Amino acid sequence: MNKYYKTIQSAVGPLLVVTNTEGVTYNEFVEIKADDGTVRYGKVLEVLDDKAIVQMFTAGQGLGIHDNAVKFTGHGLEVAVAPNILGRVFDGLGRPKDGAAPLIATKKLDINGAPINPTARDYPQDFIQTGISSIDGLNTLVRGQKLPIFSMSGMPHAELAAQIARQATVPNSDSKFAIVFAAIGITYDEAAYFMNSFAETGALSRSVMFINLANDPALERIATPRVALTVAEYLAFELDYHVLVITTDMTNYAEALREVSAARKEIPGRRGYPGYLYTDLASLYERAGCIKGCKGSITQIPILTMPEDDKTHPIPDLTGYITEGQIVISRDLYKKGITPPIDVLPSLSRLKDKGIGKGKTREDHKGVLNQLFACYAKGKDSKELAQILGESALSATDQLYCKFATEFENQFINQGFNTNRTIAETLDLGWSLLRLLPKVELTRINKAILDKYYEDDTNYD
Repeated sequence: MNKYYKTIQSAVGPLLVVTNTEGVTYNEFVEIKADDGTVRYGKVLEVLDDKAIVQMFTAGQGLGIHDNAVKFTGHGLEVAVAPNILGRVFDGLGRPKDGAAPLIATKKLDINGAPINPTARDYPQDFIQTGISSIDGLNTLVRGQKLPIFSMSGMPHAELAAQIARQATVPNSDSKFAIVFAAIGITYDEAAYFMNSFAETGALSRSVMFINLANDPALERIATPRVALTVAEYLAFELDYHVLVITTDMTNYAEALREVSAARKEIPGRRGYPGYLYTDLASLYERAGCIKGCKGSITQIPILTMPEDDKTHPIPDLTGYITEGQIVISRDLYKKGITPPIDVLPSLSRLKDKGIGKGKTREDHKGVLNQLFACYAKGKDSKELAQILGESALSATDQLYCKFATEFENQFINQGFNTNRTIAETLDLGWSLLRLLPKVELTRINKAILDKYYEDDTNYD
């Protein structure tokens, strides 16, 4: 196509209406060139007969109707990729943000990608170690899984995201591992924190970062996770990397989607979000997975803040339907000074059983996992009972469970944001806590495993 149109009928904010167009398609990438040579970019938002509504990635201030030419490129937004993309920082559209030279691209890929053929998918079954006990030990992340983190306003999910990015690895594997980190709608302070954290710890050398700021246009916010996932697909399925994609904050993405939907005058759904929110989120989350015959894989950890701490809000609600579990951040634990404040009881990894056990983590992992869950739940119940009846009314065993719950929070969950534990260290710590209880109480562990691990403090690899 590559034809320039000087038929801009109107410009309202970031929206342009271009008339007398031919062959224009939805989502097409657009260049808007001014007489002074400056170029702005956008994409087609709507096509009505010979009219095209274009939304620009930048604000429309100072844009004249008659002194600009619009070019429809004939393709969607593309991102440049190359084998040396690791260690680079880009903005939400894939433009360099680190002051280094522009990437010399070996190819350009459409950010909308292509869905993985269900019959080509391989079942996720390999353990990914995050170094965080409450995830590795109890809500295990598996390679190819989609495991979101449900946070709340004011909670330290940024620190948790940075910790996972620094520490995550696939143990006992010779395969290459990479992190693709997409920050959506964050502040300058948060952007500086992530960039400094990655640079100071050396994590940047194996990472690609995409930073979309809060004052960037809504359309760029919608593009950012797609740009990140396209780069992840390139690393995973063309360069054979195991890629962990961390996106934060998906709530900002959904808010941008609602803003664009309102601009298109679409009929709103729940709480004003577009009716296709589920489909749109699925188009992102379902780009994770393993493919038969491919060495690489994509694992996703999307992070979202629940508006008003409400799990039934459309964003966490629909995310829960699409993904395989959730990690839940607790405001109560955070108030106690416990970090990372992960509430293990409502958290869930539906694929955890596929990534643990002998040859993957350790033979005792499943039993320890189940027993820690059960004992912590009973300990919390006993503590609630003590608040009603008084601690003196509890039996000796219930008092032990109260002590267990306290020590579990203080030792197992509360490891801080700078401690990196191996899975062996996590399981050994679990056993040291279980020894606070009589052996007869540990009914969820196989007797042979219990006899082997309960009596001594030997580290088992």
